[in-house]
Amino acid sequence: MDLDQIVRAVRGARRITVLTGAGVSAASGIPTFRGPDGLWKQFRAEQLATPEAFERDPRLVWEWYDWRRQKVAACQPNAAHRVLAAWSQRWPTCHIITQNVDDLHLRVGTRDLVRLHGSIWDVSCWNGCAAAPSRWRDERVPLDEVPPRCPHCGGLVRPAVVWFGESLDPADVEAAHAATASCDLFISAGTSAIVYPAAAFLHDAKRRGATTAEINLETTPASEIVDIAVQGKVEEVLEQVEAALGA
Repeated sequence: MDLDQIVRAVRGARRITVLTGAGVSAASGIPTFRGPDGLWKQFRAEQLATPEAFERDPRLVWEWYDWRRQKVAACQPNAAHRVLAAWSQRWPTCHIITQNVDDLHLRVGTRDLVRLHGSIWDVSCWNGCAAAPSRWRDERVPLDEVPPRCPHCGGLVRPAVVWFGESLDPADVEAAHAATASCDLFISAGTSAIVYPAAAFLHDAKRRGATTAEINLETTPASEIVDIAVQGKVEEVLEQVEAALGA
């Protein structure tokens, strides 16, 4: 484990950007929805998280999201979330970008979080009615009605997350690119770094001369690219890094 290397890199960095993925929330008990544990009623995430699936069967999609929301609501942030939140508060030039939609980063006070894929707790009017905001918070668990209805027009609402085949919010992409372009240390934590455009951030940071590091339970396609690769549970590695920084 190159723990000493990453400690030195964090200690010496002036501007840090961290990209987080499902591996950061795994210790909180949130399913990744991929692999053998990702099955729900024999459906895959790729079959349900699409506009076409919602158009075809909104009730089925919302049953899945209602189940996911109940799972997330029962989970607590782990050490990885707490350490990264502390870094974002301690160093104004530390930025956290996440691919996760669970908002566990927010629950521990992460500053200026960039949520590339949105939040599972936000919804928007499927019809895009003029009376409704572009998105709003709905934290009811479980939902009173499945599928839920827009309080403004009575039509269906959808989860305000980025589905397969949809584009990311340009403002979020711009914020992520800005954080990547300005950092001198880029850390990929708990993500396979294969889904674009998120995967491009690591390559962009490296191209611009930043030190790049990966913390992941298993090797990924990024492992041979980064300057520092630490294999282990993200929450344990980050706790050790924070302890070493304090020492």
